Amino acid sequence: MAELLKNQINPAFIQNLSSKIKTKNTEFNDKEFRNALINPEWEGLELKQRVRKISNQLHLFLGNNYLENLSLILDLAPSFKGLSQMVFPDYVEVYGLSHFSESVQALKELTPFFSSEFAIRPFILKNQSEMMKIMLEWSLDENEHVRRLSSEGCRPRLPWAMGIKSLKQNPFEILPILENLKNDPSLYVRKSVANNLNDISKDHPELALKLFKGWYGKSENTNWIIKHGCRTLLKQGNKEALSIFGFNSQAKIKIQNFKLSNPKIKLGDRLDFSFDLILEGDQKSNIRLEYFIYYLKSNGAHSKKIFKISEGMIENRKKIKINKSQVFKNFTTRKHYFGEHKISLVINGEEQPQLLPFYLET
Repeated sequence: MAELLKNQINPAFIQNLSSKIKTKNTEFNDKEFRNALINPEWEGLELKQRVRKISNQLHLFLGNNYLENLSLILDLAPSFKGLSQMVFPDYVEVYGLSHFSESVQALKELTPFFSSEFAIRPFILKNQSEMMKIMLEWSLDENEHVRRLSSEGCRPRLPWAMGIKSLKQNPFEILPILENLKNDPSLYVRKSVANNLNDISKDHPELALKLFKGWYGKSENTNWIIKHGCRTLLKQGNKEALSIFGFNSQAKIKIQNFKLSNPKIKLGDRLDFSFDLILEGDQKSNIRLEYFIYYLKSNGAHSKKIFKISEGMIENRKKIKINKSQVFKNFTTRKHYFGEHKISLVINGEEQPQLLPFYLET
């Protein structure tokens, strides 16, 4: 089993941090700082709780002179690596709002060590107009981490982060930033642009589609961004999104021999299914294959989730055999219930009529 992320914020890091602070500030009570953190409560804290507790104790033991503390943090940050770097932008997030310009500059300097995407959001909430102007400037920065922050920090639906309702309702201030980054040489940056666009598409599909159509075909970079930024619309079977990539819902496609090899499974098993795909028209066709699992819920109803199989061009009159499997095990995000589940196929956004039941047994 992989190590829990929270365990990277551990007593060894606290010891290292307190020692380094002590070398910079001889009045710092490193022993009491460690004792305030490493106690029986520590093990029960989750990742962000650990980070926030360290930020709070830093402010308590360093004193209330934020700008002096900020200078120390900027000095210390380059000597740490990995997830422990979260502590430094978190400190700025919690204690730096009343020193707007100094804190924003600090987050820019910290983001190459650990992204400031979470910490920047309270500053957007405090002064969105000013912050979005700054982030537009960052989108032209020579450092790829700063350019990525300009996009990632203003994502309307950034996971694990506080929401920014105004950007969900009106994302137009984001668009000039994305325009500057649409051909960025860094894949790291382009992934953020795609994720931002995917966020926008959930609340404003028409706006996103207009942008996708305007960008598509301009370069390999923009095509890649659009494909990833379009993923939610594609999963929803949005016909305009599908048409951008040549997935024609009118293609004459025939499904044969759709079957399950093991319609009774247990937790930990794989559900194996197969089918034959035949294009009946006279031309090649671009095909996107997906399937729905109708998961049984605790109340006896079903909730469907879509999964991708493949996509690509197929020849007319050619029969293609498709084999696929789906693992059934519990995750933190999904619990499986015993009883009847169902599966169907989706071709170019159109769910096919055949629905096969299968059973998860105890």
